[in-house]
Amino acid sequence: MNKKIFIKELSNKEEWLEALPVMKQLRTHLDEAAYLQLIEEAAEKEGYKMAALFEGSKIAAVIGFMPMITLYNGRFIWVCDLVTHEERRSKGYGKALLQFAENWAQEHDYKLVSLSSGLQREEAHRFYQEKMEYDKVSYVFLKKL
Repeated sequence: MNKKIFIKELSNKEEWLEALPVMKQLRTHLDEAAYLQLIEEAAEKEGYKMAALFEGSKIAAVIGFMPMITLYNGRFIWVCDLVTHEERRSKGYGKALLQFAENWAQEHDYKLVSLSSGLQREEAHRFYQEKMEYDKVSYVFLKKL
């Protein structure tokens, strides 16, 4: 039986909590209280957005991003978090969520998407560069849209 795959923006405490088990695989240092406090503050003050890719009723992957303006990049989207559940990887879910953020950026007149990735995450670097066509710039990945 095929499970329906869809992406949904998460916008309230209950939905953010539903994403915590997946996000915790990336942000292992956060407990529930700190996680919720940071999301609420980031959403309110920085325009942070979170979206999840669902397999049926279960979250399989999560992305967090926010619009920013800097003198270096101008208007851009910063991807803060991108993680696929360890049991659901290599199915294109990370790509789908990153494309979701890119589409959001284009729809809101942002010209590029940028992110950083830990030096030890070489597999993620290959994903960003080879599959998603991001450029490595000062150890920050950048894709012009």
